[in-house]
Amino acid sequence: MLQRASTCDVLVLASLLFCSFCVPGSVIAQCAPNDPNVHFTRARTLAAHSKVSEATDEMRCAVALAPKRADLRDALGTLLVQQNSVSEAIAQFEAALQLNPELAAAHLHLGVLQFEQSQFESAEQHLAKANQLAPGNFLVLNYLGRTLREVGKFPDAIAVFQSSLQLHPDQPDMLYLLGQSLQRVGNPVDAAEAYRKILAQQPQNPDAQNNLGLALLQSGDGDGAIAAFRSALQIRPGDTGYQVNLGAAYLQKADFAAAVATFREALQQTPTNQTLRYNLGLALKLQDKLPEAVEELRAAEALDQAQPDAPYTLGVTLWQMGDLDGSVGELQKAIRAKPDYAEAYYTLGTVLKQQAKLQESAQALREAIRLQPDFAGAHTTLAGVLRQLGDADGASAEAKLGAHLAKQKTDLQTALFATNSGRRLRSLGDLNGAVTQFRAAIQAIGDYAPAHFELAIALRQMGKNEEAASEFQKAAALDPKLVAPHQ
Repeated sequence: MLQRASTCDVLVLASLLFCSFCVPGSVIAQCAPNDPNVHFTRARTLAAHSKVSEATDEMRCAVALAPKRADLRDALGTLLVQQNSVSEAIAQFEAALQLNPELAAAHLHLGVLQFEQSQFESAEQHLAKANQLAPGNFLVLNYLGRTLREVGKFPDAIAVFQSSLQLHPDQPDMLYLLGQSLQRVGNPVDAAEAYRKILAQQPQNPDAQNNLGLALLQSGDGDGAIAAFRSALQIRPGDTGYQVNLGAAYLQKADFAAAVATFREALQQTPTNQTLRYNLGLALKLQDKLPEAVEELRAAEALDQAQPDAPYTLGVTLWQMGDLDGSVGELQKAIRAKPDYAEAYYTLGTVLKQQAKLQESAQALREAIRLQPDFAGAHTTLAGVLRQLGDADGASAEAKLGAHLAKQKTDLQTALFATNSGRRLRSLGDLNGAVTQFRAAIQAIGDYAPAHFELAIALRQMGKNEEAASEFQKAAALDPKLVAPHQ
C-alpha cells in the first residue's frame, strides 16, 4: 500500500481506479462540513460507487480547505485522470510532491501517467523514487520494469522483474516481459524458462508457446522450437506469424522441404504476405531450385519494393545462375532500398570483380568497409581487386586486416557458442559443466563480457561468492549494462 489515509488504505491500480471503499454513514454525519477529512471521505465513497464527477467536487472542497495536504492533492489528481483532465492531474501530482517529496503514491501516479504518455525518462525517475520509498510494491515494480525496458535498460529491467516475481511468482504478464528482456540481452535459455513458467500457469497460451519457440530457436534448439511452434498452431490454427516462425525453424534445421511446405500452406490463406513469399523463395533457393526461387523472390519484390531483402537474395540467386548483369541490377535495387546495406555492397563488389569491372568493384567494396569496418570478407576481396589493379601495398594491407578480422570473428563465434552451451547446462542443473563452458568462452575472448557475467551467476549458485563477485565486477567493467541480479 502506497498511501495510508485516516480511514482506509489506498491502493491505486495501473488504471488509476480506486479500490472499493465504505465508511459508515454515522461517521460522516458527525463530521463538520468545513472538515477536509469529511469531503475526502465523501469523495472516496462516491468514487467507489462510480460517481466520479461528484467525487471530484468533494475532493476539490477538501483541497480548498487544506491546500497544503499533499495526500489530498494526490487523491484529486487520480480523480482528474479518470475524467481525462490530464494536465490538471499532473499539476496536482506535482503540487503534492512539492508539499511532500517523500509521498510514494504521488511519485507512482505521476510516473504511471508519464509512462502512458511515453515520457519514459521522467517516468523512470518518479517510479525509481516510489520504489525507494515503498520497496516491494507490485505496481511500482511493474511500471518501473516496463519503463526501464522502454529506455533500453534491459539488465535493470530484468532485475526489477525478477524482484517482482520473487514476491509474487504467479504473474504471467511479468514473466512475459522478463522473457522478452532476457532475449534482448542475448540470454534465450533463461528466457525460455520464463515462458515455460507462463505455460505452467496458462497451458493454452499460444503467444507464450510462440515466444518459447523463438527463444529456443535463438539458442539453437531447432527441434524444441518446432515443437513449440506446432503447439502454438494447435491452439491458434492458421496464425500467419506462427507459421512464419515454424518455417524459419525448419530452415535452421536445414529441413528445406518442410519449410517450403509450411510457407506454401500459409500462402494459401494470405497470398499477398510479402514475408511468406520471400521466405518461400529463400527456402527454394536453399533447395537449389533456383528458377522457382527467382519466381517467388520476384513476387516478393513486387509486393513491397521498399524491402531490401528480396532484391538482395534475388541478386545472389541470379549470380549463382550466371546472370551477372541481372544480379548487379537487383543488388543496386537493394542498396537503393537500404543505403547502409554493407552486405549488398560487398556482394555487388564481388560480382563486379567477376565482371572484371575492377574500379567499380573496389568502390563498392570500400563502401561496404566504410559501413562495416570489421567486415573481414570485404577486406579480403578488396585485397584481390587491388592486387589485380597493381596496388601491391594496398593489397597486402587489406589481406592482413582481413585475416585478423576473420580470426576475431571465429573467436567470437566460439565464445558465443560456448556461452550459450553453458547457459543450457546451467538451466539443466549441471553447474560444473556450465562453468567449464563459460571459461572456454573467456579463453577464446578474454574480454567477452557475457561469459564473465554468466560465469558469475553459475559461481554464485555454487556458493563461490567471492569468485562470483570478481566475475560480476569484470563483466560490469566490460559492459556497464550487466548488473548482478538480486539474490
